[in-house]
Amino acid sequence: MKRRDFLINSSLFAASSLTAFGTHTWVARSASSQDRPKRLIIIFLRGAVDGLSVVVPYSDPEYYQVRSSIAIPKPGTEGGALNLDGQFGLHPALESIMPLWEQKNLAFVHASGSPDNTRSHFDAQYYMETGIPGVKRATDGWMNRLLRVLSVKSPIQAVNVGRTTPRILSGKMPVATLTPGKNAFKGLPVDRPKVSAAFDKLYNGDDILGQTYRQGKMARQALMQGYEKEMQMANNGAPLPYGFPRDASRLANLIVRDSRIELAFMGVGGWDTHINQGGSKGQLANKLSKLGQGLKVLVDNLGSVYQDTTIMVMSEFGRTVLENGNAGTDHGHGNAMWLLGGNVNGGKVYGEWSGLSKDQLHEGRDLAINTDFRDVLTGVLQGHMQLDDEKLNQILPDYKPKAKITILG
Repeated sequence: MKRRDFLINSSLFAASSLTAFGTHTWVARSASSQDRPKRLIIIFLRGAVDGLSVVVPYSDPEYYQVRSSIAIPKPGTEGGALNLDGQFGLHPALESIMPLWEQKNLAFVHASGSPDNTRSHFDAQYYMETGIPGVKRATDGWMNRLLRVLSVKSPIQAVNVGRTTPRILSGKMPVATLTPGKNAFKGLPVDRPKVSAAFDKLYNGDDILGQTYRQGKMARQALMQGYEKEMQMANNGAPLPYGFPRDASRLANLIVRDSRIELAFMGVGGWDTHINQGGSKGQLANKLSKLGQGLKVLVDNLGSVYQDTTIMVMSEFGRTVLENGNAGTDHGHGNAMWLLGGNVNGGKVYGEWSGLSKDQLHEGRDLAINTDFRDVLTGVLQGHMQLDDEKLNQILPDYKPKAKITILG
């Protein structure tokens, strides 16, 4: 039995708590042993969010001609977009993060994404998570490769908030998984002293299974201790907000308390709006509101750590420029990437904007991609993680950036 299958099938740590994958040894260290580590958090919006509703090109007349029922009105009108720069506006449901824009540590890269033409959610997510568009033979994700070029310090150096390890974090390096939701820290049978002692005795050897078992147990204990401290500090035991804001708050508090966590990933689903997408209000607006609240909670709870953190929000592709017959949008191409952080040169919409006239659209229907997502990623890895060209090539093999994106100072 392979070590990954062992952990998944045993249900000791997987599915409802924390899992550490990998055979690499590690040395635990105190939170004070590294001064101000750089953190990178990836928020992946699964289902293809409509970037034209997130960052609204309200100055482009074509936008209102092709979206009769779902267009976001211009700033200054009822339900209007929040003005960003005189050309673009922010969906009004995202008003909670507007202060970050005004503080100039929130930026967007419009007309960006993966150059592959697929309209398959599965394939598009696969390509963006492996960082190698169009190649299906890749077995590891670019965040796992990023771990490979960093010094391995602990099994919670990279944390995934989700029920399974996503492609972006899959690979040889150890990754911890924190289950989302209110039962994330619910006790397991293995937490009982007698059960724990039995498994400790069973897997006390130096073979792969024994090493992996101990890594998983130690990683779980580390996060459980962090959560217990969080609960003790809570105001009269008040519950955390529902959904994404709650999970974002939990992740931020864990990062603040343990400097060993340097990379984190959160997937947020529900963005495939084929039917009744809505405009300023409705289905999409409700989801964006929760997303914005969660990002604000994440930033607030990170506190001073936010100054050394970059948060990137991305999705597999955008949606069609023209709304469909069901007051929704279908699978598209170009989208908008978001970047937040203390080192972000924000208050700007980056990227080349070629407009929404039919002769500028991809295949005559979609926002064209003028900025490869890997150019944005390269800028983050260089400007924030301080990686050189040799290490970048290990993360994004044989990729040469087409545009220099200097979003980070």
